[in-house]
Amino acid sequence: MKKIAIFASGSGSNAENIIKFFKNDPQNSVIGVFCNKPDAFVLERARRLNIPAFVFNKEDFYRSDRILSQMSELGVDLIVLAGFLWKVPEPIIDAYEYRIINIHPALLPRYGGKGMYGMHVHEAVIAAGEKESGITIHYVNRHYDEGAAIFQARCEVTPEDTPDSLAAKIHDLEYEYFPKVVKQVLEK
Repeated sequence: MKKIAIFASGSGSNAENIIKFFKNDPQNSVIGVFCNKPDAFVLERARRLNIPAFVFNKEDFYRSDRILSQMSELGVDLIVLAGFLWKVPEPIIDAYEYRIINIHPALLPRYGGKGMYGMHVHEAVIAAGEKESGITIHYVNRHYDEGAAIFQARCEVTPEDTPDSLAAKIHDLEYEYFPKVVKQVLEK
């Protein structure tokens, strides 16, 4: 059985979608949600879905080996970042090289990097007059949004689109493809 840890910072809709996708999978299982915000709604989603949740702070994440030790104790095979906004520290990246994946709400390498997340991305895409946007699922390395791309899906950006309507299109792509790509990565 391959074990997945999901890291999230916010509402957790992608985390919930992934948990439900793997609920009856005999070979893969979400074994925990790790969150850096004690009031994030993803913790409520995890509770409702009977998935253990772990809350940590900057001290735990950046200046101790607590999270890495927990990953090891739980036997985590893959870390999935689903709306997780902190940069992953090097010891975790080194221990899980090519076993940490992230989803980004744009077609990388465009509209990536520090500070480019959520509505900031959609606003930038609309402001630039882009004709398309999409999602990029990629490996995590030591630099924001620079890890090797695993998968991209595209959607049209129309002149009528707003950041909110574009966000809805992007969410549809995330929900459709993210769990499937997680499964493909696990089966490699």
